[in-house]
Amino acid sequence: MTSKPKAPALHPDTVALLEAARAANAPPYEAMIVEQARETSGEFTAVGAFPALDVASVEDRTIGEGASAFTARLYRPLHSAEAAAPAILYIHGGGWVVGSLDSHDSICRRLCDALHWPIVAIDYRLAPEHRFPAAVDDTFAAIRWLHAEAAALGIDPARIAVVGDSAGGNLAAVAAIAAREGMVPPVAFQGLVYPVTDLGGESEGYARVVEGMPVTGPTMRWFRDLYLGSPEDGQDWRASPLRAASLADLPPALVVTMEHDPLCEEGRAYARGLIDAGGEVTELHFSNHMHGLISMGALIRDAEALLQSLITALRCRLAAVPAP
Repeated sequence: MTSKPKAPALHPDTVALLEAARAANAPPYEAMIVEQARETSGEFTAVGAFPALDVASVEDRTIGEGASAFTARLYRPLHSAEAAAPAILYIHGGGWVVGSLDSHDSICRRLCDALHWPIVAIDYRLAPEHRFPAAVDDTFAAIRWLHAEAAALGIDPARIAVVGDSAGGNLAAVAAIAAREGMVPPVAFQGLVYPVTDLGGESEGYARVVEGMPVTGPTMRWFRDLYLGSPEDGQDWRASPLRAASLADLPPALVVTMEHDPLCEEGRAYARGLIDAGGEVTELHFSNHMHGLISMGALIRDAEALLQSLITALRCRLAAVPAP
């Protein structure tokens, strides 16, 4: 008789965090109204974030006009030896509903400090006030803006990477496909940290991770229903990059997944789809962690391992692109 495989153990830091959340009787996102979820998420990320590092400057810019305008935050490094440096477009997570420039500020600062490249983070419009495809449109607008302003910003347009976690990973993957299709200028690398890749269905993780974690299957259904205008939107590759007609001819990718995450299976399926289509892919899987690790640098030690892996992948991949 075959025994059922044991569930991988959680890292002790994660266990301690979950125990503290249970002791505080913290409600899940899906039990909150949107305003409460945003406030709670902001408070949690402020506590869990990496210590903020100094950079040369931080400047907010406006992209677009009128009702579709949004803010981009430009981080410049203290030391840069390149007149036209690589750059990263960082797209924050939060289920398209929560998250902000501030929630991922410490991550962008650490990327800027380690790589000595400009980082541009975007405050794309959130759901449910702005449903799909508003966040996609803002991501596309940000890539066009980066290319148009590359000379003024000291950026090499041939070495722009798109990076995001969770919903941001979804938007980064979508941007890479859009670049292949000629809908936006090219991107050189995609860093996808526990990305959402399929809103048109539910992978095994939705039924496997149902309680005890900050993000569960019910949590993802809550985010999905607030983001999409209709179930049919989930069939659109701009919401579900795993459903794109082809995953061929896309930029090199780092795909990070977490075992204790309802998005684990679809993230790994996306990595496999890229590989099967002939893509250059590095997969990184954490068997002992949950969704949200990159935002927990002050609480979970392995967040540093994740961030350093992302930094190394960016440095190696973009170094392979000839400088101007």
